[in-house]
Amino acid sequence: MHEILVGAKILKKNDEIAAANREAFSGLGLFSINLISSPGSGKTTLIERTVERIGKACRLAVIEGDLQTELDKERVERCGVPATQITTGRSCHLDAHMVSHTIEWLRGLKPLELLIIENVGNMVCPAEYDLGEDMKVAVMSVTEGDDKPLKYPAIFHASSALVINKTDLTPYTDFNIERARENALAVNPALKIFETSCTTGEGLGDWCDFLTGQTGRA
Repeated sequence: MHEILVGAKILKKNDEIAAANREAFSGLGLFSINLISSPGSGKTTLIERTVERIGKACRLAVIEGDLQTELDKERVERCGVPATQITTGRSCHLDAHMVSHTIEWLRGLKPLELLIIENVGNMVCPAEYDLGEDMKVAVMSVTEGDDKPLKYPAIFHASSALVINKTDLTPYTDFNIERARENALAVNPALKIFETSCTTGEGLGDWCDFLTGQTGRA
Protein backbone atom coordinates (compact mmCIF):
# COMPACT_ATOMS: atom_id res chain seq x y z
CA MET A 1 0.00 0.00 0.00
CA HIS A 2 2.83 2.43 0.84
CA GLU A 3 4.48 1.77 -2.53
CA ILE A 4 1.22 2.60 -4.33
CA LEU A 5 0.82 5.83 -2.36
CA VAL A 6 4.41 6.90 -2.99
CA GLY A 7 4.06 6.12 -6.69
CA ALA A 8 0.83 8.08 -6.91
CA LYS A 9 2.44 11.06 -5.16
CA ILE A 10 5.41 11.02 -7.56
CA LEU A 11 3.15 10.91 -10.60
CA LYS A 12 0.91 13.66 -9.20
CA LYS A 13 3.91 15.96 -8.76
CA ASN A 14 5.17 15.02 -12.21
CA ASP A 15 1.79 15.88 -13.73
CA GLU A 16 1.83 19.28 -12.05
CA ILE A 17 5.24 20.09 -13.53
CA ALA A 18 4.17 18.66 -16.90
CA ALA A 19 1.21 21.03 -16.95
CA ALA A 20 3.58 23.96 -16.39
CA ASN A 21 5.86 22.65 -19.17
CA ARG A 22 2.90 22.37 -21.52
CA GLU A 23 1.88 25.94 -20.79
CA ALA A 24 5.46 27.11 -21.43
CA PHE A 25 5.68 25.19 -24.72
CA SER A 26 2.36 26.63 -25.82
CA GLY A 27 3.55 30.11 -24.95
CA LEU A 28 6.56 29.55 -27.19
CA GLY A 29 4.32 28.44 -30.05
CA LEU A 30 5.73 24.91 -29.98
CA PHE A 31 4.16 21.63 -30.98
CA SER A 32 6.05 18.97 -29.04
CA ILE A 33 6.40 15.23 -29.48
CA ASN A 34 7.88 12.63 -27.14
CA LEU A 35 9.58 9.79 -29.08
CA ILE A 36 9.59 6.54 -27.10
CA SER A 37 11.03 3.14 -27.99
CA SER A 38 13.29 0.37 -26.83
CA PRO A 39 17.04 0.79 -27.49
CA GLY A 40 18.13 0.26 -31.09
CA SER A 41 14.87 1.09 -32.84
CA GLY A 42 16.51 3.92 -34.77
CA LYS A 43 15.00 6.95 -33.00
CA THR A 44 18.05 9.16 -33.41
CA THR A 45 18.48 8.28 -37.07
CA LEU A 46 14.78 8.96 -37.61
CA ILE A 47 15.29 12.40 -36.06
CA GLU A 48 18.30 13.02 -38.31
CA ARG A 49 16.37 12.11 -41.45
CA THR A 50 13.41 14.19 -40.28
CA VAL A 51 15.63 17.21 -39.72
CA GLU A 52 17.23 16.77 -43.12
CA ARG A 53 13.80 16.86 -44.77
CA ILE A 54 12.02 19.60 -42.85
CA GLY A 55 14.73 21.47 -40.97
CA LYS A 56 14.95 24.32 -43.49
CA ALA A 57 11.20 24.86 -43.73
CA CYS A 58 10.21 24.18 -40.12
CA ARG A 59 11.99 25.75 -37.16
CA LEU A 60 12.67 22.94 -34.71
CA ALA A 61 14.80 21.92 -31.75
CA VAL A 62 15.61 18.58 -30.15
CA ILE A 63 15.95 17.43 -26.55
CA GLU A 64 17.99 14.25 -26.22
CA GLY A 65 17.57 11.92 -23.24
CA ASP A 66 20.19 9.27 -22.47
CA LEU A 67 21.66 7.52 -19.47
CA GLN A 68 25.16 8.75 -20.38
CA THR A 69 27.10 10.71 -23.07
CA GLU A 70 26.11 13.52 -25.43
CA LEU A 71 26.65 11.45 -28.58
CA ASP A 72 23.08 11.72 -29.86
CA LYS A 73 22.97 15.47 -29.19
CA GLU A 74 26.15 15.88 -31.23
CA ARG A 75 24.65 13.83 -34.07
CA VAL A 76 21.56 16.02 -34.21
CA GLU A 77 23.56 19.25 -34.02
CA ARG A 78 25.55 18.16 -37.05
CA CYS A 79 22.24 18.27 -38.94
CA GLY A 80 22.07 21.99 -38.27
CA VAL A 81 19.41 22.29 -35.58
CA PRO A 82 19.77 23.24 -31.91
CA ALA A 83 19.85 20.33 -29.49
CA THR A 84 20.37 19.89 -25.78
CA GLN A 85 21.14 16.79 -23.73
CA ILE A 86 19.50 15.49 -20.58
CA THR A 87 21.73 12.85 -18.99
CA THR A 88 19.64 10.80 -16.60
CA GLY A 89 22.35 8.68 -14.98
CA ARG A 90 20.54 5.58 -13.72
CA SER A 91 17.03 6.83 -14.40
CA CYS A 92 15.40 4.81 -17.17
CA HIS A 93 13.16 7.61 -18.43
CA LEU A 94 12.77 11.36 -18.68
CA ASP A 95 10.37 13.10 -16.32
CA ALA A 96 8.73 16.51 -16.38
CA HIS A 97 11.16 18.00 -13.86
CA MET A 98 14.15 17.12 -16.04
CA VAL A 99 12.48 18.61 -19.10
CA SER A 100 11.54 21.78 -17.20
CA HIS A 101 15.23 22.69 -17.02
CA THR A 102 15.32 23.04 -20.83
CA ILE A 103 12.65 25.75 -21.03
CA GLU A 104 15.02 28.68 -20.49
CA TRP A 105 17.25 27.21 -23.22
CA LEU A 106 14.25 27.06 -25.55
CA ARG A 107 13.34 30.65 -24.75
CA GLY A 108 16.84 31.72 -25.75
CA LEU A 109 16.49 30.27 -29.25
CA LYS A 110 14.92 31.89 -32.29
CA PRO A 111 11.13 31.32 -32.42
CA LEU A 112 10.43 27.61 -32.92
CA GLU A 113 7.53 25.57 -34.26
CA LEU A 114 8.41 21.97 -33.39
CA LEU A 115 10.12 20.33 -30.43
CA ILE A 116 11.22 16.71 -30.63
CA ILE A 117 12.04 15.00 -27.34
CA GLU A 118 13.91 11.72 -27.67
CA ASN A 119 13.26 9.74 -24.51
CA VAL A 120 15.60 7.19 -22.97
CA GLY A 121 15.41 3.81 -24.71
CA ASN A 122 12.71 2.04 -22.71
CA MET A 123 9.12 1.08 -23.55
CA VAL A 124 7.86 0.67 -19.97
CA CYS A 125 8.52 3.62 -17.62
CA PRO A 126 8.15 6.49 -20.15
CA ALA A 127 4.53 5.53 -20.76
CA GLU A 128 3.63 6.70 -17.24
CA TYR A 129 5.38 10.06 -17.33
CA ASP A 130 3.85 13.11 -18.97
CA LEU A 131 6.60 15.55 -19.97
CA GLY A 132 4.24 18.29 -21.10
CA GLU A 133 4.37 17.12 -24.70
CA ASP A 134 1.46 17.42 -27.12
CA MET A 135 1.87 13.88 -28.39
CA LYS A 136 3.65 10.65 -27.57
CA VAL A 137 5.01 8.71 -30.56
CA ALA A 138 6.04 5.08 -30.19
CA VAL A 139 8.80 3.73 -32.42
CA MET A 140 9.49 0.05 -33.04
CA SER A 141 11.70 -1.61 -35.64
CA VAL A 142 11.31 -4.76 -37.69
CA THR A 143 14.29 -6.23 -35.83
CA GLU A 144 11.98 -6.52 -32.80
CA GLY A 145 8.95 -8.74 -32.36
CA ASP A 146 5.70 -7.90 -34.13
CA ASP A 147 3.97 -8.84 -30.86
CA LYS A 148 5.57 -5.90 -29.01
CA PRO A 149 2.31 -3.90 -28.87
CA LEU A 150 0.71 -6.79 -26.99
CA LYS A 151 3.66 -7.15 -24.61
CA TYR A 152 4.00 -3.43 -23.87
CA PRO A 153 0.45 -2.13 -24.32
CA ALA A 154 0.76 0.93 -22.07
CA ILE A 155 3.00 2.90 -24.41
CA PHE A 156 0.97 2.02 -27.51
CA HIS A 157 -2.21 2.99 -25.70
CA ALA A 158 -0.68 6.31 -24.59
CA SER A 159 0.71 7.19 -28.02
CA SER A 160 -1.04 9.02 -30.82
CA ALA A 161 1.25 7.67 -33.54
CA LEU A 162 3.44 4.64 -34.19
CA VAL A 163 6.48 4.49 -36.45
CA ILE A 164 7.46 1.01 -37.65
CA ASN A 165 11.09 1.64 -38.59
CA LYS A 166 13.87 -0.16 -40.51
CA THR A 167 11.40 -1.62 -43.00
CA ASP A 168 14.26 -2.26 -45.45
CA LEU A 169 15.37 -5.09 -43.15
CA THR A 170 12.01 -6.88 -43.27
CA PRO A 171 13.18 -9.54 -45.79
CA TYR A 172 15.91 -10.57 -43.34
CA THR A 173 13.60 -11.02 -40.34
CA ASP A 174 10.44 -12.94 -39.49
CA PHE A 175 8.71 -9.65 -38.59
CA ASN A 176 5.22 -9.42 -40.06
CA ILE A 177 4.29 -5.76 -40.61
CA GLU A 178 0.59 -6.43 -41.08
CA ARG A 179 0.46 -8.45 -37.87
CA ALA A 180 2.32 -5.66 -36.05
CA ARG A 181 -0.22 -3.14 -37.33
CA GLU A 182 -3.11 -5.36 -36.25
CA ASN A 183 -1.60 -5.84 -32.79
CA ALA A 184 -1.01 -2.11 -32.36
CA LEU A 185 -4.52 -1.19 -33.49
CA ALA A 186 -5.98 -3.84 -31.20
CA VAL A 187 -4.41 -1.91 -28.29
CA ASN A 188 -5.19 1.55 -29.68
CA PRO A 189 -7.55 1.76 -32.68
CA ALA A 190 -6.82 5.49 -33.04
CA LEU A 191 -3.08 5.06 -33.70
CA LYS A 192 -1.72 6.75 -36.80
CA ILE A 193 0.83 4.29 -38.18
CA PHE A 194 3.84 5.03 -40.39
CA GLU A 195 6.23 2.54 -41.99
CA THR A 196 9.69 4.01 -42.50
CA SER A 197 13.20 3.18 -43.63
CA CYS A 198 15.88 5.72 -42.84
CA THR A 199 18.15 3.87 -45.29
CA THR A 200 15.92 3.94 -48.38
CA GLY A 201 13.75 6.91 -47.41
CA GLU A 202 10.57 4.85 -47.65
CA GLY A 203 7.70 6.40 -45.71
CA LEU A 204 9.68 9.40 -44.47
CA GLY A 205 7.67 11.79 -46.63
CA ASP A 206 4.40 10.74 -45.01
CA TRP A 207 5.94 10.94 -41.55
CA CYS A 208 7.36 14.43 -42.17
CA ASP A 209 4.11 15.64 -43.71
CA PHE A 210 2.33 14.45 -40.59
CA LEU A 211 4.70 16.38 -38.33
CA THR A 212 4.59 19.60 -40.30
CA GLY A 213 0.81 19.26 -40.40
CA GLN A 214 0.78 19.40 -36.60
CA THR A 215 2.59 22.74 -36.72
CA GLY A 216 0.08 24.12 -39.20
CA ARG A 217 2.50 24.10 -42.12
CA ALA A 218 0.72 21.42 -44.18
